[in-house]
Amino acid sequence: MTGTQRREQLIEIGRALFAERGYEGASIEEIAQRAQVSKPVVYEHFGGKEGLYAVVVDREMTILMSMVTESLTRNRSRVRVERAALALLTYIEERTEGFRILVRDSPVAAEEGTYSSLLNEAMRQVGQLLAGDFSRRGLNPELAPLYAQALVGMVATTATWWLDERTPSKEVVAAHLVNLCWNGLTRLEADPTLGNDHLNP
Repeated sequence: MTGTQRREQLIEIGRALFAERGYEGASIEEIAQRAQVSKPVVYEHFGGKEGLYAVVVDREMTILMSMVTESLTRNRSRVRVERAALALLTYIEERTEGFRILVRDSPVAAEEGTYSSLLNEAMRQVGQLLAGDFSRRGLNPELAPLYAQALVGMVATTATWWLDERTPSKEVVAAHLVNLCWNGLTRLEADPTLGNDHLNP
């Protein structure tokens, strides 16, 4: 096995073990054992468990970010919402272990390379798209970040739930998310207020 092949093997084994046991539950000993190599081989490639974990997280973030970004930038209007929801659900379906790793707390102190940083980037992009849309429709574009938080949060929370449920299908889940997002967005009020009922519960 070449050095590159060995590195890829260790990344895949580490990815599976981190998904199964979490960062704290995984050990260099078990990674080496599964790869049928000595511990120094793992240290040689990654410097330790934290280094391997960082590579795994970075790779998963790159894949997920490209899927979500492409869905937000290559389509228009409702299709953007559909594609973004489906991109996240497809990533979960195809790379379940990677998603399990991303939604856990990362032991690596970093502003980037975490699921929350991905969500922040998605919120930023959605906020920009909504601001333009709000301006065209005579709505206050300064409120776009609030709506972006709500939309991305709704999709992300539902996706995390679907990780274990897996039913209904990702297409049905995405369709219902879009139904709620889109049909709500198309009838936005310019200056919404709470009804008087909230004053006297």
